[in-house]
Amino acid sequence: MKSAFLVIDKPAGITSHDVVAMVRAVTGVAKVGHTGTLDPFATGVLPLALGPATRLIQYLDESVKIYEAVIELGVLTDTGDPTGSVIEEQPVPTLTRVQVEESLATFKGTRMQEPPRHSAVKVKGKPLYAYARAGEDVRAAPRPIRIDGIELLDMGEDWLSVRIHCGRGTYARVLAEEIGVALGTVAHVRELRRTRSGPFEVKQALSLDDLAEMAAGRTDWDKVFQTTKGEDRVSWRPRDEVRESLAPRCLRPLDMLAHHGLAPVDEVLRAQVMAGGAPPPPPPTVEVGGTYLAVHGEDVLAVVKREELGPKVMCLLTPDANRRKGRGRRRRR
Repeated sequence: MKSAFLVIDKPAGITSHDVVAMVRAVTGVAKVGHTGTLDPFATGVLPLALGPATRLIQYLDESVKIYEAVIELGVLTDTGDPTGSVIEEQPVPTLTRVQVEESLATFKGTRMQEPPRHSAVKVKGKPLYAYARAGEDVRAAPRPIRIDGIELLDMGEDWLSVRIHCGRGTYARVLAEEIGVALGTVAHVRELRRTRSGPFEVKQALSLDDLAEMAAGRTDWDKVFQTTKGEDRVSWRPRDEVRESLAPRCLRPLDMLAHHGLAPVDEVLRAQVMAGGAPPPPPPTVEVGGTYLAVHGEDVLAVVKREELGPKVMCLLTPDANRRKGRGRRRRR
């Protein structure tokens, strides 16, 4: 399979790594990575990089995120989501839609946010969730985040449904708690769905049922991909057939990195670049310190940085020689 991106609509109850493992197993592509973790309880857009595209993850522009969240008012959990234990309950004041919308509007803009204690943010080389599980109260320094807007979709006596437009690094769990305080109570995220992550949108996403149909001709993904002791294994199609079925749903790196300048090359210069030779000069729109793509037809060959002394290759996309062979077989869990 060529270098590509694939968007999976992750269901609740599994980790982002579980999805990576499923795609790796059924396609035989050795290198598969996700561009941003979704918590197990969360659903929605999970962008995956396949093959050499894993090297392009850091060059994506994922500065825009969109989430749809159901916020439960009056109940605070230790994780900020439904997987945690209730640590505080407070009455919920009577709220009008106007009051809620006015309160939500105050969150717009750049602000500081402390990462939640149950997160993968590392302190002294160790993720915060590891400290939390050990009963240690270790916190990370607040960091700037950007809220472009919070739209109230619906509401009830003790819940809100909102759409959050925000920048990278924003924790919806923390935002929900802050919204609860602003409304005179406590709160946590009951449901969370990501509908956009940078250039990746939910309309591009493949469900795990779709993937299961490609892999085994049936749509109950949990039976196809997850092993239950005592159940018969589901036979998978040959990996070449799965990759062929998946190809039309894959996204070209050229399209997903369209914010970079482009430097087209001919066949001679292509061979030179792939052999480690000098990259093409930058397009006029790219300033010193900026990056651009060396492209041949629809293929991205390299990410190049314009420097004072000349262009420098930052990332060279060589073919994925480590592709797994043969039929996909489900791993035991």
